[in-house]
Amino acid sequence: MKIRCVWEHNGGDSLLYADNFVGAFTRGASKDSALRKMPAEIKSYLRWKGGLVPDSFELEIVQEKQSELTVSDADSDVLFDTEREELSLSEYAALKVLALKSAQDFLTLYQAISDKNKSCLPVRETFYGQVPRTAVEMYEHTKNVNDYYFGEIGVSTDNEGTVSECRERGFAALESQPDFLKNTVYLGSYDEEWSLRKVLRRFIWHDRIHAKAMYRMAVKTFGPDAVPNVFLFDI
Repeated sequence: MKIRCVWEHNGGDSLLYADNFVGAFTRGASKDSALRKMPAEIKSYLRWKGGLVPDSFELEIVQEKQSELTVSDADSDVLFDTEREELSLSEYAALKVLALKSAQDFLTLYQAISDKNKSCLPVRETFYGQVPRTAVEMYEHTKNVNDYYFGEIGVSTDNEGTVSECRERGFAALESQPDFLKNTVYLGSYDEEWSLRKVLRRFIWHDRIHAKAMYRMAVKTFGPDAVPNVFLFDI
């Protein structure tokens, strides 16, 4: 199976995205490091999604973005070439289902953590401030990109309720707009290009970043069997 990779990097620090597995990604101190992690990420992703896992993978870098952002902390602004293409209704519906499954699974993981304010992780600063350490901090950070992501493509919504509820409302607001499947490219905040395809990918990607961090934190803080591996991460 071929994995089409988009490589975003700042010096050696690398983010690698699987263009044909929406939301799957790896990080590494080098391109080779990120590439080595990709087969395990795709196996985990396919198990979570419910797809067949192939015996072997072929990796191909199809796009490169030299960035000035702190990609080591998952700061990203790349728009994939494929994220400029129109969407069919069936493709949109499938990606929406996946984005909502991701939100619900993130909520399930969060709810399974017994003490949402406890964490063994040290304080660490990034480009956006302190890294979320506790389950509640990780959950609120992940939920609260909802209005930001939708707003970058001209959809007005909010962050009220659970991560699943506010994401569902965002999609409802999106679908009330005519021609939303045309996948218009917008110039959003910080001169970053956005499209509906990118928003769908960013939701799943962002969920995976913080679900993995939350699961790892919970295992270190409460023990290996304290929470379910809802996303089936290979860690």
